[in-house]
Amino acid sequence: MDDILADIYPWVKSLHIISVIAWMAGMFYLPRLYVYHADAEVGSDKSETFKVMERRLLRGIINPAMIMTFIFGGLLLLTPGIIHWGDVWIWLKLGLVFIMGAFHGNLSKWRRQFEADNNQHSAKFYRMVNEIPTVLVVFIVILVVVKPFQ
Repeated sequence: MDDILADIYPWVKSLHIISVIAWMAGMFYLPRLYVYHADAEVGSDKSETFKVMERRLLRGIINPAMIMTFIFGGLLLLTPGIIHWGDVWIWLKLGLVFIMGAFHGNLSKWRRQFEADNNQHSAKFYRMVNEIPTVLVVFIVILVVVKPFQ
């Protein structure tokens, strides 16, 4: 298995990066949809259109991209010589990825609330949380590229 992972490493890394890009694109866009949806009147055509857009974005792009990110990331973690588990940066990165996954879970919960016409938050709230994925991805990329705390 080690030889196979080493041989396909460039492909796995490429697919991981592509998956992350797709996941983050959705994670940046979905909270922005919530900003506009929060201002739409419940039951209006506008609100119903946002429900369709949000469901399709989450189920068609964000969820599959996250799953693929985790699969390819897991394969990278298993590839011999790629990760040195004594380095602090990898643990920090994995912690931030866990937080990103928890944020993804919140986006799903908020979508279900919108779907049930039971949104609990203001447009201002969604404007603020819209920044969370950006901040997380900045720190994740710095940890992966710079590898501080080796």
